[in-house]
Amino acid sequence: MSHHRRYRLSALLGVAVLALTACGGSGDDAEDPTNGDDGNTNSTTEPDAEPEAGGELAVAIQRPITTLDPHGDMGADLGTALAGRAIFDRLVSVGDEGIVPELAEEWTVSEDATEWVFTLRDGVTFSDGTPLTADDVVGSIERIQELEGPPAGNIGGVEVEARDESTVVFTSEAGDPALAGKLSLLWITPGERASEDGFFADPVGSGPFQVESFTPEETLVLVPNPNHWGGGPNVERLELRFIPETAARMTALRTGEVQLTWGVPDDQVPSLRSEDSLVIESVPSNATFTMWFNSSRDAFADAEVRRALWQAVNFEEIIAALYPETGALADSIVAPPVFGYSPQEQMSYDPDAARAALEDAGFDFDATFELQLRGEEFRQFAQAVTSDLRDIGVQVEPVEKEPGIWIEDLLALEWDINLQSVSVPSLDAATNVGRLYPCAAERTGYCNEELDSLLAEADSVADPDTRQDLYAQATEIIWTDAVGMFPMFPQVVYAWQDGVTGVDLDPSSVPGFADVSVEAGQ
Repeated sequence: MSHHRRYRLSALLGVAVLALTACGGSGDDAEDPTNGDDGNTNSTTEPDAEPEAGGELAVAIQRPITTLDPHGDMGADLGTALAGRAIFDRLVSVGDEGIVPELAEEWTVSEDATEWVFTLRDGVTFSDGTPLTADDVVGSIERIQELEGPPAGNIGGVEVEARDESTVVFTSEAGDPALAGKLSLLWITPGERASEDGFFADPVGSGPFQVESFTPEETLVLVPNPNHWGGGPNVERLELRFIPETAARMTALRTGEVQLTWGVPDDQVPSLRSEDSLVIESVPSNATFTMWFNSSRDAFADAEVRRALWQAVNFEEIIAALYPETGALADSIVAPPVFGYSPQEQMSYDPDAARAALEDAGFDFDATFELQLRGEEFRQFAQAVTSDLRDIGVQVEPVEKEPGIWIEDLLALEWDINLQSVSVPSLDAATNVGRLYPCAAERTGYCNEELDSLLAEADSVADPDTRQDLYAQATEIIWTDAVGMFPMFPQVVYAWQDGVTGVDLDPSSVPGFADVSVEAGQ
């Protein structure tokens, strides 16, 4: 008979290891970019006075919402996750103190982490009034596994069953001590109905909002879900408006066309802070700017070549120029708040040595390579990187792609170098390092059997000290072999009109809006 640990509303941690992550700070990182602002993870601002409930909230977002389906190829996209958090719920979520209940009221885990048992809240319904049961959880998990999109990597080798209407059991042969954190990334939809044609054009969910209208890559309009188990949101209408250009977003905020935005660039922060009508706050993110090399391409198959290319870029100077307030030179593949963070010796900038190493390796200086990116926020960074590489004779061209094409090409390994900000919203390396870097993931073209073995063991042992050591060894391999360049730890700057309160300073750039209030007249 297996022994289980029980977690209730009063015990917020899903596994003991997450106690180390959710309260984690920047440790010895002397360049932690807090700038004196409140840097609490997943925090909300404290209102000066109790505002009146109601009102409308217009939000400018920098990533488009392409689809409302959180289970398939776009399931890891920030736009899809933002919509998912408003429309759907998860079994658990991540708060300041670790894993906290959402649809699951309590859970137990066996000592070897091979069995997790979740008990659902009583009386939860979808927005159309139909009950949410364990079958819906099972149907959602199985759909994620069948679609084999990015979310499926969090539940590989996991079986799920409904013990009764309110009890869901997850089992895995190897055990998964980080499963609760991984489940914080997976949205629960109405069982088999989610597979019906057209369901996600007007989806039914159990989240605080329901869809009024949706124009892909333009606008998502939401209204309160009258059946939400949490009592419903504070605003009467929420509009998420995609405004791709930074200048247009900042103008919309200043004029009151929108009341909230985030991802404010460094050059805009001082002027926004000087305006009395605006509130500016920042939070250290759980993300790392990541530039993978496609190791399946002959040009990048050699670790010596990849290291030389990394050595050719003056990331310290680029960060100082472009992100003086919100960027810190990275020293690991995951950010300091994430369990599994292991600092490494930073790459020294030496363009002459980089050029010599490439020549010794027989690098083709006549070839032109693409640096794939999406979103205006990466444009200047990509241009600065390509400029440094061209200085040593490496021909690289930034290629900005639409979100759908970008993710399609990413998964198909149709790229040379890929620039993105990789976040770890679960605050556990298992949901990032363990998902992205095994050979079977085929995410970077890199394959290392020793790394595979370390990651498999890290994902199957419960002892946090052992897991930390295994991730440290895995990090050293990924860093030393230069699977990618890992230049920067960013922070997220939020800005809003002073009549707005209860803003969720989410470190993953996926805030929730259920607790936001808007004063009358805003």
